[in-house]
Amino acid sequence: MNRILLVIPSSTYRTHDFMVAAGKLNVEVVVASDHRQALAALAPDTTIALNFRKPETAAEKVREFARQKPFRAVVGVDDASAYIAALAAQALGIPHNPVPAVAASRNKYLMRQKISAANLNSPGFRLLSAEQDPASLAGGVRYPCVLKPLFLSGSRGVARADTPEQFIAAYREIEALLREPEVSGKGYGEEASQILVEDYIPGIEVAVEGLLLNREFKSLAIFDKPDPLEGPYFVETIYLTPSRLPGYVQREVIHAAQQAAGALGLENGPVHAEARINEKGAWVVEIAARSIGGLCSRVLRFEGGMSLEELILRQALGEDVSAIQREKSAAGVMMLPVPGEGILREVKGTEAAKAVPGVEALIITIPAGQKVRPMERGGRYLGFVFARGDFPEEVEDSIREAYRRLEVVIGAEEEGGIQVS
Repeated sequence: MNRILLVIPSSTYRTHDFMVAAGKLNVEVVVASDHRQALAALAPDTTIALNFRKPETAAEKVREFARQKPFRAVVGVDDASAYIAALAAQALGIPHNPVPAVAASRNKYLMRQKISAANLNSPGFRLLSAEQDPASLAGGVRYPCVLKPLFLSGSRGVARADTPEQFIAAYREIEALLREPEVSGKGYGEEASQILVEDYIPGIEVAVEGLLLNREFKSLAIFDKPDPLEGPYFVETIYLTPSRLPGYVQREVIHAAQQAAGALGLENGPVHAEARINEKGAWVVEIAARSIGGLCSRVLRFEGGMSLEELILRQALGEDVSAIQREKSAAGVMMLPVPGEGILREVKGTEAAKAVPGVEALIITIPAGQKVRPMERGGRYLGFVFARGDFPEEVEDSIREAYRRLEVVIGAEEEGGIQVS
C-alpha cells in the first residue's frame, strides 16, 4: 500500500478533506503536525509531531521516522507546511519541488526578487526593517503603495497607503502585528522584523488555481473576484468560476502564472496565484506552492466528483492527471468577513441563508464565545458560503442573498454585545 506523509498545521481547516481523499485512494496516511495528536499514543505509526519553527530539524525527524516504512510522497497544505514538505522530501530522496523555489514562494520579498529578475511584470519594491521610524521613510516612498508582511497569507497585514500619513499608520499596524507571538512564530530568521513595500498595481484581480506537471502549468480554474480590492485593506470575499473575462485575457493570466512559477523554479504540484490585470497586461501579485486555502477548495469538483485534495494526492503518487477536467457548472464561495473586534456571540439567520436557491452549504468556522478580529489583523474568516448554478451571475446572486440574510453579533468582553451586520 502506498504511504503518504501529510504535513498539516493544527490550525488548518483542511485535514478532513485530505483524509477523505486519502481514504478514497486507499493509501496509508501519516499526519505530521505542529502539535502532538491526542491519539498519538494509541496509534504511534500514524502521527508525528514536528517543530514548524525549525524546518530543517523537522525534516530530519521525518527522515528518521521513515526508516522502517518509507513514504511514497510528502504533501504540505499551506505555505509553511509546503516548505517543510519540500525539505522532508529532499531528505527522503523522493520527488519534490526544489527547496529554494518553495522558500521563495512563502517569502514575498524573495518572490518579488525572482519575478522581477525574470523581467516579468512587477511593481517597484523595497524591503524595510520594522524597527525603523516610519516617519523617516514616508517621504522616500512612491504613492500609492502597498505594505505587507513577508510570510502571512490571506492578505493578513496587507494595507494600501496613498499619503505619508497613511504609510506611517499602516507601517505601525504591521509592526504591532509582527510583535504578536502567534504571528512572529511563523517567520523564519529576520522575516518577523521586515516589511515589504510595493508600488500599488491598479486593475481587476483574479485568482488562479493550477497544477505544475514537470514545469508545465495545468490551469484548474480562474476565479473572478467581483468585489473591488482597492484598499485600504485587501480582504477577499467572493470567488467565482468560470471566469467571465474574455478568453484572451484568461490565456494571458494563465501564461503569467506559468512564467512566475518558472521564475521561482517550481516544477510539480499545486499552485495558487493572485494576479492583477490592467492595460499593461497581467501582473502576478503572489504565487504559492500550495492549493487554495481555507475551505475554498470545496468549490472545485472534477470528473466523477473528484475533490481538489484527491487530485493533488493522485499527482503526488505519480498518476497522470493531465487529462482530468473540472466539472462544467458554475460555482462560487464567499469567505465571510469578521465585521468587528470582540467576542463572537451569535450568527443569526443561518437557516434562512441556507434556504437561498443555489446555496450548497454554509459553514461557520468560528464558534460562539471566541475572540474575533477582522481578517486583516486576525487571520481568520467567520466561515464560508458555497453555491452552484448554471451561470456565474446566478451563483453570485445566491451568495450575496445568503450573506444579506446573516446577522453577526459581536460583543465586548465585558459587555452584553452589539450587533454588527
